[in-house]
Amino acid sequence: MSLGLEIFAEFIQLVFGLYIFVVMLRFILQLVRADFYNPISQGLMKLTAPILNPLRRIIPGLWGIDLASVLLMLTLKAVELGLLLFITKSSAGVSVLMIIAVAQLIQLAVYILIGSILIRIIVSWINPHAAYQNPVVMLVSSISEPIMRPVRRLLPPMGGIDFSPMLVIFLLFTVLKILSRIVGI
Repeated sequence: MSLGLEIFAEFIQLVFGLYIFVVMLRFILQLVRADFYNPISQGLMKLTAPILNPLRRIIPGLWGIDLASVLLMLTLKAVELGLLLFITKSSAGVSVLMIIAVAQLIQLAVYILIGSILIRIIVSWINPHAAYQNPVVMLVSSISEPIMRPVRRLLPPMGGIDFSPMLVIFLLFTVLKILSRIVGI
């Protein structure tokens, strides 16, 4: 593959990846019912509204899950993979493309969870009271708390140290490893 095509492929991955990341963040924040009035939530809403609002009129939500966001992410990821296959002159069936798209979206969601837990850990060391002051930390807490709470019940803090983030991160990396073995991403 020529240098120009490699650069174009990287550009496609960057553009699609950033927008899918923004839609995934919005999806996760809606799923955990994060503060809608947070400035970052508002920014995510403004970035995704032009595409998601018309889709929502056609595709309703189900059991608190925004199916329009899921369909948008799947479509964008499948188009990205299709373009990359076209550029590299490779081929894959639609079913294989969709399986890889779903796996990569799950992988992205897991990485967002791991990142939010790590940010929360670092902030708790630097400034334990920042959760009540910083909009980023408030959203990170909103994302990580639903997955941390059940583990914290099983593994309460010992001696003032909370080991539950380590267990959750280990479990999330296990999910990534299983996904890698099944799909090969």
